[in-house]
Amino acid sequence: MKKGKVFVVSGPSGVGKGTICAELMARYPSLAATTVSVTTRAPRPGERDGVHYYFRTEEEFDRLLKEGMFLETVDKFTHRYGTLFSEVEKVLDSGKNVILEIEMLGGANVKKRIPEAVLVFILPPSLETLTARIKGRGSETAEEIAFRQAQVEKEFDQAAPYEYFVVNDDLADAVEHLKAIIVAEGLKDTLQDVKQNYFGRD
Repeated sequence: MKKGKVFVVSGPSGVGKGTICAELMARYPSLAATTVSVTTRAPRPGERDGVHYYFRTEEEFDRLLKEGMFLETVDKFTHRYGTLFSEVEKVLDSGKNVILEIEMLGGANVKKRIPEAVLVFILPPSLETLTARIKGRGSETAEEIAFRQAQVEKEFDQAAPYEYFVVNDDLADAVEHLKAIIVAEGLKDTLQDVKQNYFGRD
């Protein structure tokens, strides 16, 4: 069985990357899966440890970090999040691809640790559309919206390591474009591996 690949999906806040990833995995469950991350925040109503997140204390998070158990980590406000190597390997060994919806800094770190990881950047149709989407969520203040707008250009400047760019104008199209990237990457191989599979030699 061919081992899966790691796909990092990033993009500005409000671009819809989480929705795209969730829809892709719902439509094509055999194609890709995500991992269960570690967080230091408390569980929200309905969340279960080991299903939605691994809920750990600051001390436990520090221990995992010190032991080199994380592929990447990020601090969000007063909480910390991390992707475990063991969780990524679990999905890859099942033959599925791993989708990591993470911040761009985390994406760059993943690429350093796993050079064969594929980085996908989700774009809005326009900056005006992105602002409208953020405002439409109704969960952020005017100051937070202004801050996110200022961050967008910086995020674009950090996108150099990303190999694919998908515009989220239509959700169905964006999902299919992401699927096409995953399928195409899965067809890549080396002559050495092909000969090994067919002839039992390099």
